[in-house]
Amino acid sequence: MSAPATARETSAPAELIALRNAAAVRERCARVRDWVAAGRSPHFTLNEAKLDDAAALVADVTRASCPDLVIPHHSRWRHFSAGGRDRWAALPLGAADALERTRVAIDLAVVSVLLDAGAGAVWSYHDDDTGIRFARSEGLAVASIDMFRVGAFSSDPARPLQADARALAGLQQPALTIGLQVSSQNPLVGLPQRLTLLRRLGAALAARPDLFGAVGRPGHLIDGIFAASRDRTIAAADILAHLLDGLSSIWPSGLTVDGIALGDAGFHPAVRTRDRSDRIVPFHKLSQWLAYSLIEPIEQAGMTVTDVDGLTALPEYRNGGLLIDAGVIVPRAPLEPAVAHDVASELIVEWRALTVALLEKLREPVRRRLGLASLAMSQLLQGGTWLAGRTIAARLRPPDGPPPISVRADGTVF
Repeated sequence: MSAPATARETSAPAELIALRNAAAVRERCARVRDWVAAGRSPHFTLNEAKLDDAAALVADVTRASCPDLVIPHHSRWRHFSAGGRDRWAALPLGAADALERTRVAIDLAVVSVLLDAGAGAVWSYHDDDTGIRFARSEGLAVASIDMFRVGAFSSDPARPLQADARALAGLQQPALTIGLQVSSQNPLVGLPQRLTLLRRLGAALAARPDLFGAVGRPGHLIDGIFAASRDRTIAAADILAHLLDGLSSIWPSGLTVDGIALGDAGFHPAVRTRDRSDRIVPFHKLSQWLAYSLIEPIEQAGMTVTDVDGLTALPEYRNGGLLIDAGVIVPRAPLEPAVAHDVASELIVEWRALTVALLEKLREPVRRRLGLASLAMSQLLQGGTWLAGRTIAARLRPPDGPPPISVRADGTVF
């Protein structure tokens, strides 16, 4: 089931609309990898013999985090249990039926993932229930589910456990500041941009009642998925296609070409075409992270999600940092972590594209080391590469373990 084009886009160049899918991410990132492997990059060279060293580290951290090697999907749901507390199970859902529980789960996942760009090295969130202070992704997950529980994203006091267009479009910075415990002593990277992202989400939800219902809830995606499926199956890449169809316009720093919102994409000279997609490399990092995170709620509603490997690796700084720190991606000039590079720069676009392409190559050596018959990309990420990137960064750049390359972004990409 593929997502329908909006009326405004029916006359748009097909090659631009075609960039809003995972296959385009995979294909164009592979072109960048080939460019670098051919020695054409002024920024990086490759030493793919070092993939085995990276695989050894990933296998080690995977065994430590999943001793039984039953590795779940890479998903926001892992973070909601930070500190050993199942916060989803604790939500007062009462007598809600299975379909409404899925809508609630999707509402929660969407707002939480959209808040889950890099938090910076200083910010943290104090969880009153456990007394633990969580940083980075875990902190943002706990903060977002706490806000969700008290109705911060709902316009209906009688239905606090939802996210809807009206509440999101009208969200004010003081509410987000309080909810995320931001202060001068606890600064969060990109707070105004995160607010803008959520408000733009509200507008996008309201603009697409065909996808999100009259109230404008992300969770109404499940209704459309059910209606369009004859056999209660959907491919993971089609979940992403629906998200990109409905939400590509929300990204404050997203790429727009000829009035068509392409979302998380950049330019690179390795990708040459004779049409309007020339030099464009799509990534859709947060959208794919969201698609991975919707698999479990959709399956719990009675659907079967097929071809999870239709999605790609996630081009973010822990995965990409692992490849640099393990010596697979080799900078031509020494890196200075204190020098920030713009997220749209050729160097960062290239690094992100290499991350996608090289994690595809990393999967097989990790599978062999773990002795598994198969290893999905979602399992490689979860086991996995993200944690290995954090681990090696802390080892090489203590105590906080920043990534090897600093990125100047607005808090809505990485």
